[in-house]
Amino acid sequence: MADEAQPGPRRPGPADPPVVLVTGASSGIGLATAVRLADAGWRTLLSGTDGARLDEVAARTGGRVLPEDLSKPDGPSRLAEAALAEAGRVDALVASAGLGWRGPFVDTPSDVLDRMIDVNFAAPLRLVRLLLPGMLERRRGRIVLLGSMAGQVGVRDESGYAATKGGLAMFAESLWYELRGTGVGVRLVLPGPVDTPFFDRRGTPYQRERPRPVPAERVAETVVATITTGRDRLFVPHWLGFPARIHGVAPGVFRRMASRFG
Repeated sequence: MADEAQPGPRRPGPADPPVVLVTGASSGIGLATAVRLADAGWRTLLSGTDGARLDEVAARTGGRVLPEDLSKPDGPSRLAEAALAEAGRVDALVASAGLGWRGPFVDTPSDVLDRMIDVNFAAPLRLVRLLLPGMLERRRGRIVLLGSMAGQVGVRDESGYAATKGGLAMFAESLWYELRGTGVGVRLVLPGPVDTPFFDRRGTPYQRERPRPVPAERVAETVVATITTGRDRLFVPHWLGFPARIHGVAPGVFRRMASRFG
């Protein structure tokens, strides 16, 4: 007797809660964002590399754990496939996974540079490429990319990290033009330093006097706001938009200021 076919994932209906895939959900901005979205009624798909921490976040949010290493070449495709198999659709992607390293560029370990490029830049592009067709078909969706102030103005001794975030910002800008009028929105969140385990993991603490690190929950508030409002480019804190504008219109002036004030 032939085995009975196993049912696939249930097709989501209009009354189902919206589904968000959060990368880097085991700590920092990703964790805080997942909690806030779960509180707002979203169904959360939680990705990261720390399975134990993801289980804790899932217990807080009622979310589904989808562990994945986005530095692997097939990591993004495996994650996208798992998310669609689990929920049937992804209404919002919050790409908050990120790695950093501080020091002279010539001293950057090759494997660290490769992982920063893969996790910070390549993985978000690949995930968007895989999840965007479904959003376009449904004519609704949100893509939230976590950039950095470092990718807007450059930061000494963070050349590799700044390059990955700068590339992500240009991807967001270009994709925004492509998706106008489709019902799918692209959002770019640009924090300064954030009080998370990021600095411990990169191996050097945050040492500048300004700007001071902000709590991850403050960035998460902005991420949630970008999903529900029309603003597509937000700095955290907001005043960081001012030096970014100075850099854009008068880069020489900005460099002199940066050299003087650090």
